[in-house]
Amino acid sequence: MSIKSPFISLLCAVALASMAHAQPPDAADLQDKARELTQLLAAHKIDAVVSYFDDAMVAAMPAAKLAEIWDATIAQDGAFQTITAIAPPQNVQGYQVAVVTTRFEKATLNLRWVFDSKDRIGGLFIMPIVTPEAATKWTPPDYAHPTSFHELPVTVGDSPWQLPGTLTLPNGDGPFPAVALVAGSGPEDQDESISGNKPFKDIAWGLASQGIAVLRYSKRTLQYAEQIKLNDAGFTVNQEAVDDARAAVALLSARLEVDSRRIFVLGHSLGGALAPRIAQGDPQVAGLVILAGTTRPLERVMVEQIKYIDSLQGKITPAQKKQIDDAQAFAKQVESPRLTPDERLDVMGSTIPGSYFLDLRDYHPAEVAAKLGIPMLVLRGDRDYQVTQEDFDGWKKSLASRPDVTFKLYPGLFHLFMPSSSPGSGLGTPADYQKPGHVVAPVIDDIAAWINSQIMAQIKAQKPPAPSQSIP
Repeated sequence: MSIKSPFISLLCAVALASMAHAQPPDAADLQDKARELTQLLAAHKIDAVVSYFDDAMVAAMPAAKLAEIWDATIAQDGAFQTITAIAPPQNVQGYQVAVVTTRFEKATLNLRWVFDSKDRIGGLFIMPIVTPEAATKWTPPDYAHPTSFHELPVTVGDSPWQLPGTLTLPNGDGPFPAVALVAGSGPEDQDESISGNKPFKDIAWGLASQGIAVLRYSKRTLQYAEQIKLNDAGFTVNQEAVDDARAAVALLSARLEVDSRRIFVLGHSLGGALAPRIAQGDPQVAGLVILAGTTRPLERVMVEQIKYIDSLQGKITPAQKKQIDDAQAFAKQVESPRLTPDERLDVMGSTIPGSYFLDLRDYHPAEVAAKLGIPMLVLRGDRDYQVTQEDFDGWKKSLASRPDVTFKLYPGLFHLFMPSSSPGSGLGTPADYQKPGHVVAPVIDDIAAWINSQIMAQIKAQKPPAPSQSIP
């Protein structure tokens, strides 16, 4: 449930209902125009940028909102430095999309300028990227042994929400215990890719190397982003993650290579917070692995994270102060008894229906977990600024009396369960995401050992007692 860095809300995914009806623009040098718009934005000439917007964009992102989004981007990713590349415009559903790659002090971001048939701006997306150079840096971690497993493409779920996925299977006859991976917040791919890091691929390859099958898949909010933006009425975390995770469990249970009695759900971040709901009422789930799952309300986590990030550079700027004030105002909106499902909430530039927050407002992960009769493993890195000790203690408070629940805290690791590269020994920073790394071996080993221990406990519980011996 944490806000993964970079913030979802800073992706600025502005989509227009009229997109499907746009006509191709006349020939124009859109690359130059995209460069000019980016330079205007970098110079904070917000009104000049907005003057290029079409009517729908002006309504969706007026000057004040664009300024807020841009200032928040600077606050998180550091000062704008330069344009490094501009890709040739591509036709997307009748629109021309020009992608400008930009370097900031702490990150590389893509600015996607969406031009309509009159060369007006019909959409703007600001998002982190994985450059080709960064992508090629991913190599298997030392604990992964590719010769010991193989991978198969699979499809998770049914029409109209089918999701591409990968099933990583140990070599051999099986059946094998299996794990379904549930990603964190935002439009995640099946590897949870960010800045060249692929934590879910690390986990899949690491566990498969130890005889455990793993299913990972792209999220619905990535695969069907445009459809959801155009029709998000009633949207909740069920549509974002829960329904598809249960479909993933069903897929695993139907595979002959998988032991249907030993299917576990591993959730990270938002996926970790939702893991108890996923398992609720699903007898196929044999246990949960919760990686950096929050127990506190989303809106309060957001306020805390924004305050923390804005504090890293010392003095709070007026733009950062406004960002904090807006986050606090948003939290009050979410907590208001007058919030309705169809109300639109502005989450730092993204508009999300009230239904999403009303659903989460009534969901308390640790309390739901306490009612489940299955074993759990709860993990956190002690340098994780997104899921704090307060969240970890929340799980402990509800579950500490349970002998079938294990807690582990890892020194030096941040939110991705990789070593923090930030100076000092306190909480990490957004810069941690920029350093390529792998989920550390002890985390993989602990998950595998815990799953195997649960299997042994199941076998022991199912084994009939030895017949008594009478003494002659």
